[in-house]
Amino acid sequence: MKKTMSKKRKRLIIFLCLIIFLVIGWWAFCVKMYNDNFNVRGDSYTPLMLRAEDFEGLECTEYTFPSDKGQKLAGYLYSSGENQHAIVVLAHGFGDGGHNSYMDVANYFAENGYYVFCYDATGCDKSEGEGVGGTPQGVIDLDHAISFVEENMDIPDLPIVLFGHSWGGYCVCSVLNFHPEVKAVIECSGFNRSSDMFESGGKSQAGGIIYTMTPFIRIHERFKYGKYASHTAMDGFEASDAAVMVVHSADDDVIGIEYGCDKYYEKYKDDPRFTFIRFEDRGHNEILNNQANTYKDELNAGFDKWLDTLDYNYEAEEYKERFKEDKARYLNENLDHARWSSMLDEELFVRFLEFFDKTTK
Repeated sequence: MKKTMSKKRKRLIIFLCLIIFLVIGWWAFCVKMYNDNFNVRGDSYTPLMLRAEDFEGLECTEYTFPSDKGQKLAGYLYSSGENQHAIVVLAHGFGDGGHNSYMDVANYFAENGYYVFCYDATGCDKSEGEGVGGTPQGVIDLDHAISFVEENMDIPDLPIVLFGHSWGGYCVCSVLNFHPEVKAVIECSGFNRSSDMFESGGKSQAGGIIYTMTPFIRIHERFKYGKYASHTAMDGFEASDAAVMVVHSADDDVIGIEYGCDKYYEKYKDDPRFTFIRFEDRGHNEILNNQANTYKDELNAGFDKWLDTLDYNYEAEEYKERFKEDKARYLNENLDHARWSSMLDEELFVRFLEFFDKTTK
C-alpha cells in the first residue's frame, strides 16, 4: 500500500513539475515575443522626416527632461504667432520614430492659438534608451512630460489638453489617472489596456494563440511597470472630468476598434463629456489624413518604377547596404516636402479645434 501511494505521489509530483515547467517556459516565450516587438528602438527614417522649415512661421524650442529612470527625453515646444491660450501635449504612436511624424498636427494647432509640446518617448529618435521597453512606458513618459510643462518656468502657465494617436491614444487617456487637471483629450485609434496593443497587433501572426499569451504579458507588465500597467484608459476617464473625443475607424487592422472606441461607446455614449467620431474605411495610419490626397500613392508609384530601373537584385543580402543608400538618395531627390507635409484632413481638424476651444477659451 505504501509503495503504491509512493508511486502515485511521485507521479503527481512529476506531473506538477511538468506543468510548472511548461507554464514558466510559455511565460518566458511570451515575454521574449513582447520584448522582440516592443523593447526596440523607434527611430524615424531620415529621408521621410518632416522638417520645421516646411511649415511657414513654425517656431521650435528644444528641451530635455528626465523620465522615470533618469533617461533624458527630447522635448519640443512649437508655436506660431501670438495669443496662445492653451497648451496641447502630443503623444506619438509606436514604430515610426518619435514625434516627427506628427509635426503637421503640431503645426495645425500651433497656427490656431496653441502652444504644442511634443516629445520623443524613451528609445525614440533623440531620446535616450536602448529600446522603448513596453507599452506602459508611454504613459510614464507622458506623465513626466506633463509635469515638465507644468513646472518649467519658461513655459506659460496655461490650460493643458492632450492629443494622441495609436499608442499615444492609449497614453493620453491612461495618464488622466495621474493628471486629472487636464482639460480635454483627443484620442485617435487608441486602446483601453496596455496589453491590448500586443494582443490586437499579434492576432494576424499568432491567431487565437494570442489569447493564451495575453495573461502572461499582463503579469510581465505589472511586474515591470506597477501602477502604470494596472491603470486603464477607462480608469483615467473615471479619475478625471476631462472632455474626451474618441476617433477610430472600423477597418483598423492594427488596433481593432473593439479595443477602444466600441468599448468606450458602450459605456459613455450618453455622457455629454464624450464625443465619438467613427469612420468605416480609414484604417490606422491614415485616419488623420485627407482621403482625397493622392500624394502617397504617387510617391509609391514613382518608387516602384524606379525599382524597375535598378541593375541589381535589391532584395539580395549582398546588395542590402547599396540599396539602402540608393533608396535614401532617390527619396532625397524626389520627395516633394510641400505636399508631404500637407496631407491632414482639415475638416476633421476643424472639429478637433472646436472641441479643444470649448474647454480652453
